[in-house]
Amino acid sequence: MPAQGSMLLFVLLGAVGLLGASGAASVFAGGRSERWSVRLGVGGAVAACLAGLGAAALALVLRADAVRTFAWNMPYGSFAVGLDPLTAFFLVPTFLLSGLAAIYAVGYFRPWHGRNPGRFWLFYNALVASMALVLLARNGVLFLVAWEAMALTSFFLVIHDDAADGVREAGWTYLVASHVGMAFLLALFFLLGRAGGSQDFAAFAAPAGSAGGLFLLALVGFGTKAGLVPFHVWLPEAHPAAPSPVSAVMSGVMIKTGIYGILRTLALLGGVPAWCAWLVLGLGAVSGLYGVLYALAQRDLKRLLAYSSVENIGIVALGVGLGMLGVCHGLPAVAALGFAGGLLHVLNHAAFKGLLFLGAGAVVHATGTREVERLGGLLKRLPWTGAAFLAGAVAICGLPPFNGFAGEFLIYGGAFKALLGSDSVGLGGLAAVIALALIGGLAVACFARAFGIVFLGEPRTADAEQGHEAGAAMRGPMIALAAICLALGLGAGAAVRILEPAVTMLTGPAGASAGEASMTWLFPITCAALASALLAVVGALVGLRRRLLAGRPVRETVTWDCGYAAPTARMQYTATGFAQPLTQGAEVLLQPHVESRLPAGIFPAAAAFRSATGDVARHRLFDPLFRGTANLLGRLRWLQQGRVHRYVLYVVASLVALLGWALVR
Repeated sequence: MPAQGSMLLFVLLGAVGLLGASGAASVFAGGRSERWSVRLGVGGAVAACLAGLGAAALALVLRADAVRTFAWNMPYGSFAVGLDPLTAFFLVPTFLLSGLAAIYAVGYFRPWHGRNPGRFWLFYNALVASMALVLLARNGVLFLVAWEAMALTSFFLVIHDDAADGVREAGWTYLVASHVGMAFLLALFFLLGRAGGSQDFAAFAAPAGSAGGLFLLALVGFGTKAGLVPFHVWLPEAHPAAPSPVSAVMSGVMIKTGIYGILRTLALLGGVPAWCAWLVLGLGAVSGLYGVLYALAQRDLKRLLAYSSVENIGIVALGVGLGMLGVCHGLPAVAALGFAGGLLHVLNHAAFKGLLFLGAGAVVHATGTREVERLGGLLKRLPWTGAAFLAGAVAICGLPPFNGFAGEFLIYGGAFKALLGSDSVGLGGLAAVIALALIGGLAVACFARAFGIVFLGEPRTADAEQGHEAGAAMRGPMIALAAICLALGLGAGAAVRILEPAVTMLTGPAGASAGEASMTWLFPITCAALASALLAVVGALVGLRRRLLAGRPVRETVTWDCGYAAPTARMQYTATGFAQPLTQGAEVLLQPHVESRLPAGIFPAAAAFRSATGDVARHRLFDPLFRGTANLLGRLRWLQQGRVHRYVLYVVASLVALLGWALVR
């Protein structure tokens, strides 16, 4: 097995190298031939992702475990890379979605309008390579270098269309948030490396009694990338601003590196206090409810999907929190089901959220707008896109037979197992059940609204009326992801058995055996059985309707027109009107800004209504912090003299101060 693991590790490193080389080649070719630039960029991306996906899947099945260290002239660092079931599991969705998004990008950006496409492929391929290297790294310095490369490359992809309104601001918001999280990770790795005497993961050690504090650093640092509330403020800004294939990769896999970091920290620390589990569980519940409520209030389709990512990261955190709770309280079945549900939802979310962002990109490509209120009736004009988007909507709502159901079902199973434990653990299980139920119900309303307003009814504007179906390069990845969502739903039992080694790393052998025993009774009644029952009920209702109407005359006529003889598209349900009954009860949290002008007088002017829902965490927590920091730094601006000899003096003074500190120590 070590030899097989080493071989697979070298294949993965080769895929990383191919991504970097093809991106660089695309840049150089772009100055002469756009066609060859695109071919080199997408060809390298797809080939590398296929090789990486095959190696990661094989490593997961074979339970490969290997670590290799190469010479690297970096202070405190070594090029130590490794492969284990947890790494292999996260590599699978990374390469799968990145490869499909690369194919989609060819159609999405066509034509390139005279721009060098190499710029896009350089950063895109580098982003995929850096994500893979983050997962493979087994040294703190290497990990942080790859983490920073991932942040910078995704920043340049977010601002790819920098001429559009708000894109640069969104990019800078993302970059600032990334480096705030980076500061916490620097502290985490410094403390772990100082205690162990090396930055290699194998040497990491937590000082006695410090596991909780170290995990808190990891939770803030990695939680910022994952988009946990309240560290999510960059996500609803960056995802809508980025091109749709980039949004799909960022939401589907990049934010999952934050989840990976949290799980890897758990494995490195070996154990954390119980309050850490409660904190993760609480953040998961808050993130899930916060995300879905704000998704309901959005009128920008991509912004809606961005807040939905916050919701789904909350669901993953619920599973991880339950798993941690089970480990802390010695309940192996709860631990196994919680971690298994969280990990399976990571994979499921990559599939259906990637599909939904690609579908949203096809809508924008066809109509030129992301404004939900300006769309409608697109199912007739974009049948393939509409069908794929519907599959993603059903999956994200957790409805069988699609994949979203399976992960949430496992988390429910862990929560109900927790209810049978002690009073404190049972309270955690009850909170998880209530949170999941509320999130699931609101998610159904959210995506019924999104699909209904965008694809059903009649076109509300000329943009929607002139919409056209996407080309083959864009349709193919959407159809593939829809098929994957269905396959993962119907084959949920097999998927759980494959990810069992990754779960074992987090729970230990006892948790794995208990989880397997629990899933033995869980999965015979899961996805396939429930889907069959649902289809049977639907079939019975259709048959009953046909029998009742058989032999009876059916007269077609217009529906009640509410007093209007000539209905127009403006009389249809709006996105705001659809969500209002649900969002009205959460106005304390959402705090919408409403402007209205009601008809008044004998000759009333035209009525008007406008509402906007800003992020309360951004406006009430982070904006004051940013303004305070800017004011403080503004007062230090006198140090910026514009004279070289002053700056040299600052450097010398700093060196003298550091030398004095070292001597005192």
